[in-house]
Amino acid sequence: MPALNFKHLRYYWMVAKTGSIAKAAEQLHLTAHAVSGQINEFEQSLGVELFKKNGRNIELTDAGRRILMYADDIFNTGDQLLDALRDHLQARRRTFRVGIADAVPKVIAYRLLQPALELEEPVRLNCREGRLDLLLGELALHRLDVIIADRPMGNQTSVRAYNHLLGKCGLTVFGTAALAKKHTGKFPECLTHAPFLIPGEDVAVQAKILRWMEQCALHPTIVGEFDDGALMKAFGRAGAGFFLAPTAMEKEICAQHKVVVIGEVPSIVEEIYVITAERKLNDPAILAISQTAKRDIFN
Repeated sequence: MPALNFKHLRYYWMVAKTGSIAKAAEQLHLTAHAVSGQINEFEQSLGVELFKKNGRNIELTDAGRRILMYADDIFNTGDQLLDALRDHLQARRRTFRVGIADAVPKVIAYRLLQPALELEEPVRLNCREGRLDLLLGELALHRLDVIIADRPMGNQTSVRAYNHLLGKCGLTVFGTAALAKKHTGKFPECLTHAPFLIPGEDVAVQAKILRWMEQCALHPTIVGEFDDGALMKAFGRAGAGFFLAPTAMEKEICAQHKVVVIGEVPSIVEEIYVITAERKLNDPAILAISQTAKRDIFN
């Protein structure tokens, strides 16, 4: 007897489980004619009939029923093997613990972290968001591997850690198209007395934004202050006011929040840092963050 053809065995098994050549062919992404031909070849190689007609339907022969018991064991064992391999690969994933200062724009955080998921040695991300001072405490206790922040760690902190500048970029003013129509003219003068949404006082660029508004004599109506940049953008998307966000993310912000660019403010510079417990960046995931920042985001 020739060696067992496992491809033929699977086709037979699918027909036996579904009760129909047509249904099996659909699941196998083949034509019914092709599946029928493979079943005939399998029967010829075994020297037995596996199916018999019963009216318009087919049913298993005695030999077909005996083979089905073995086929169930074979393919169920194969599924268990694949599950075990998936569990093994998942167990191999190192947990990469990232603290993200709540002032860091979410779209930048995502762009920075996404390459860490594509490393040759995969990692499992564990992201925590919060105030920078609280995250520094977690870093000091080795509960975090790295912090992504909008400002460097100050000299006054007692935490032993190191600042690494990823990059810097200017800001852009965004707003809905409807709001922009109410404030036409030369930028930034067109924004005089306009409603604005600004970052909260815990965000590094807030003071720079207020200083720019004062220098331009905009006299804005501050509708709201937000520590959470995503919430600020949600209000901006609803047309509650204009808001500023990194110029490097213009396309993503316009597409995601359905807003338009009103004008760029290169004089207001936002900086993004990683803060680590090590002086040098040796961790592959942190190196991927740094390289992505310098090559793709802040270049």
